[in-house]
Amino acid sequence: MNTRAIGADKETTACDYLIQNGVKIKERNFRCRQGEIDIIGYDGQYLVFFEIKYRKTTSKGSAVEAVNYKKQHKICRVSDYYRMIHHCPDNTPIRFDVVAIDDNEIMWYKDAFYYC
Repeated sequence: MNTRAIGADKETTACDYLIQNGVKIKERNFRCRQGEIDIIGYDGQYLVFFEIKYRKTTSKGSAVEAVNYKKQHKICRVSDYYRMIHHCPDNTPIRFDVVAIDDNEIMWYKDAFYYC
């Protein structure tokens, strides 16, 4: 299985996990010129932008460590565009979460980073 197929499989795994935990998925793989957001959904009142990261081993660091400041900044820019084209009110509570999959262990980091 190539890397793209593995990534798609892990995103599906994360999506299933989030649905089981009450998240209402609105969109997957939202793309625009600024970048991509893996999953967008609602967790209660929060509009949540999810970054999914997978690592087979931790030899290059854990999955959550891969979501560095540069990646966070890109996700924030994409989230701005998403909220603009979907006419989300300015007072919509938003959150940036990371679902990290290290080998086969899934960890959901709520409020993994703040808007930057």
